[in-house]
Amino acid sequence: MIRPRLARGLRAQLVLVFLLVSVISALTAATVTFRQGRTAIVERAQADALQELRAHLTSRAPDLPADPGEADLRTLALQLDRAGTRGWRTALSYRDGPLVTAGAQAPPLPGRLRAQAASATTALAQRFHHDRTPWLAVALPVTSAARPDGPAPLVVYASFSLASQEQDVGTLAAAARAGALPVALASIIPALLAARRLLRPVRRLRSAAERMAAGGLDTRVTVTGDDELADLGRTFNAMAAQVQADAATLRDMEARARRFAADVSHELRTPLAAMTAVTDVLDADAASGRLAPLTAEALRLVSGETRKLTHLVEDLIEVSRFDAGAAVLTLDEVDVGELVVKTLALRHWSGRVRTDLPPGLRARLDPRRVDVILANLVGNALRHGGTAVLVRVRAGDDRIAITVSDDGPGIPAGLLPHVFDRFTKADAARTRTEGSGLGLAIALENARLHGGTLTAANAPDGGAVLTLTLPRDPGTED
Repeated sequence: MIRPRLARGLRAQLVLVFLLVSVISALTAATVTFRQGRTAIVERAQADALQELRAHLTSRAPDLPADPGEADLRTLALQLDRAGTRGWRTALSYRDGPLVTAGAQAPPLPGRLRAQAASATTALAQRFHHDRTPWLAVALPVTSAARPDGPAPLVVYASFSLASQEQDVGTLAAAARAGALPVALASIIPALLAARRLLRPVRRLRSAAERMAAGGLDTRVTVTGDDELADLGRTFNAMAAQVQADAATLRDMEARARRFAADVSHELRTPLAAMTAVTDVLDADAASGRLAPLTAEALRLVSGETRKLTHLVEDLIEVSRFDAGAAVLTLDEVDVGELVVKTLALRHWSGRVRTDLPPGLRARLDPRRVDVILANLVGNALRHGGTAVLVRVRAGDDRIAITVSDDGPGIPAGLLPHVFDRFTKADAARTRTEGSGLGLAIALENARLHGGTLTAANAPDGGAVLTLTLPRDPGTED
């Protein structure tokens, strides 16, 4: 079903958005905390290393000669290596000379650090990777007492591994990830609560719209608060009130129009009956030749128009009965084939219409109303179709189908969806036609009264096909 799926979809979207915001916020906080912690750990290690190196140099530099040689530098490097608590490896360079170390192998140093330290007067530090392990290298210039502001003649380098600090950073990252997961999971509960609160007025609006669609125009929703959803509820209530007022106005206008048509039709019936009786007498005089030709022609014209008006009034009265719900069935078990034959014979159409009727087919129908349906279908085919009109009856297990087909031009495509509408005519430009435009509409109402259907279509090889489907016993239909 669509509605529950939409409700679940909207709730899922709200929860997902809330969860994503929470996860992104938690990850952002964890990332910022991790970066700041990593930076603090490395900077603390760098500061401690420089402080310790300065302290050792301060205690040992006075023992150096004014112009130290390679042996003096190697001795100092050995002292610094032994005194360091970080496992650093040191190297010294005097007056941009080669690096002097305590051992045979020089410590790993980035080339850019050495280039910068040659002219530096303050301590420098640089992080780098050696054998896939993070290292920190520091360069500490030792200035001359005679020229404290000039280039330092002696530069002490020290490099040590940051593996332990890297482990601390990894532990910090794991803690940040572990802290983000509970936050994300815990955010589901407030997300569900928020989605429920947001969807509650939406569900009320949906239920109210469904009740209105089912005909409950007095439906209103309870509005609380001043947010956008509350404004939507007020707008819905205003719309519902306006629709209810318009519907009441339209129903009142429709009821007045139906009463007017019914009243006018009934008022016209009596004078039309008198006019018909008079025109019948005058028709007899005109047919006998006792009247002048022009007078006879005028009388025949008046007589024809009187019959058309009488037929129109009878159709309007019948339509008013359907609109008022006063039309009822008078069921009787009849032979469907005999009913078709009688309908054609009563209107002198037997020689003009072919039939295909199964013998002995019986059904419970209202003979008068089925006669009206058949008369309208066959009459319509004779007026607008060709000369080959065929009435065919076929029976199913619980329904019968009566088709009326012709070999005419068929029903225009634009007219086909409206062929059973009231006052619909085959040629709208010809306002003066034999039919009233109500015959097929009355036939459709009679079919519906039986619990059947009436459809119109065009045959593939030309001509119109109108199909009446009726239950064999309307009393057994649901």
